[in-house]
Amino acid sequence: MSGRPGADLTRLLEELGSTLLELVHAPASSPGGVRGPISAAPIHDPVDREQVLPDALVLGVGVSGTDRIVALLRDLGEQAAAGLVVRAPVAPDPQLRAAVEESGVALLAFTRGASWTQLSALLRALLAEGEVGATESETLGGLPSGDLFAVANAIAALLDAPITIEDRNSRVLAFSGRQDEADSSRVETILGRQVPERYARLLSEQGVFRELYRTDQPVYIEPLPATGVTMARAAIAVRAGDELLGSLWAAVHERLSPERHRAFCEAAKLIALHLLQQRAGSDVERRLRADLLGTALEGGVGARGALDRLGLADQPMVVLALTVDGQATPSGPAGAEVVGERQRLSDAFAMHLGAVHPSSAVAALSDVVYGLVPLPHQGERYAVGIATEFLDRIGGRGQHAFIGVSPVAEDISGLARARGAVDRVLRVLRERKGPRVAQLADVHVESWMLELRDLVAARGDQPTGPVARLLSYDAAHNTSLVQTLRAWLDNFGDTVAASASVYVHPNTFRYRLRRVAEIGQLDLDDSEARFAAMLQLRAVVSR
Repeated sequence: MSGRPGADLTRLLEELGSTLLELVHAPASSPGGVRGPISAAPIHDPVDREQVLPDALVLGVGVSGTDRIVALLRDLGEQAAAGLVVRAPVAPDPQLRAAVEESGVALLAFTRGASWTQLSALLRALLAEGEVGATESETLGGLPSGDLFAVANAIAALLDAPITIEDRNSRVLAFSGRQDEADSSRVETILGRQVPERYARLLSEQGVFRELYRTDQPVYIEPLPATGVTMARAAIAVRAGDELLGSLWAAVHERLSPERHRAFCEAAKLIALHLLQQRAGSDVERRLRADLLGTALEGGVGARGALDRLGLADQPMVVLALTVDGQATPSGPAGAEVVGERQRLSDAFAMHLGAVHPSSAVAALSDVVYGLVPLPHQGERYAVGIATEFLDRIGGRGQHAFIGVSPVAEDISGLARARGAVDRVLRVLRERKGPRVAQLADVHVESWMLELRDLVAARGDQPTGPVARLLSYDAAHNTSLVQTLRAWLDNFGDTVAASASVYVHPNTFRYRLRRVAEIGQLDLDDSEARFAAMLQLRAVVSR
């Protein structure tokens, strides 16, 4: 994930410091003690070493101990990373300070009790991928458009109180600094990015949410010491017309004064504008990325420019294609639910591939979600593992999902072929409802057969020769000679196995097989004749 200009370690420490991140050591040679701006926030994988983007903030999940941290700092220094985050506490150590100075990589500590997934999500929000191709930022109320953390800090300064901005499900979208001045429940809310269930349930039972959502004025909530809420709260719903977008919460020592009451109401209106702009920007960015990805996959004259804008030019890559199911999207409410589920899977897919490689691009084109993943050193089987891991992680939500994996495209000209190949794989997976992940090598023959059936249907071809004679005889005499021939061919001439597959005695099956040869005028000892009959049965005759 790429950070827009200005998203640097200094800003991250201002936003997340005292709650999530602490600067342990910074290289004295860097301006202000830390390097910036930040380009990405990848997760360190000690098993599969990937090239780290310059100026990246690396999340050292599971990295502990002075020796391991020092070794990783030196490695990241060679790759010009901006910083390394490890789990707190980090004891002061001259070796760590020396390694930071030598590598030029800042060392930060991540508070205990919070998950790395939460930190990764926060960093994504703060770094913000930005609009693809955008040349300048917009502002709302003098603040960067869609930057909810900047909005939260501005409101906190106006009210002199720590602020959270939450969605309709009490999930934290952004928060201000100074959260350590609030109570333990607020800190727990920030760490979990969600209002604690016990507190939310109590607020619901007391009718706080009902009152909050039916008025456009702030609601005052008394402290609830039994839940860890030792400070009062002021809250107000955030609306756009009749649509409820979320809510704004302040931890306060007393009821709002008239001036702060008015400021709180105005702040809710400002947040609504930012949320709407953020939603619109996401939709525009999603459409633009879909257009760029579609252009790149077509492999035409605009492919090079599209890959440049996506940051994917001049590197081998693989195409992954995800679809929710093999059926057409229904209309009405059910259709909307399928579309919504596809979008949720698309967003999850984008996050998963982004963790694999920060330059990955994902977009939905029609009913298929395509992902482009650079694989400079790995092959298709590695990409199959990526796809399988994604479906395993989403569990039941992906029970009707399939992912096709293309051959590796070494250049732009190979990208269109890779897209064609992955579409063929996806079609086979939809048709046969078998494995949920496959590459072309796994389903090549099935793909050919589907294409052959398309050709037969387009030309209106009808069965000929022995197969046509057997079909005609079965229709006139109510026999099952075509079924007998199909079973025999499918079982490679094994009469016992073939007879068992159609539930008849082997002697009866042998008699019918002789009738197949006589009526169909088919030489069963001729390999070419057997192949021709099998091809017609698979491509021309429907079961």
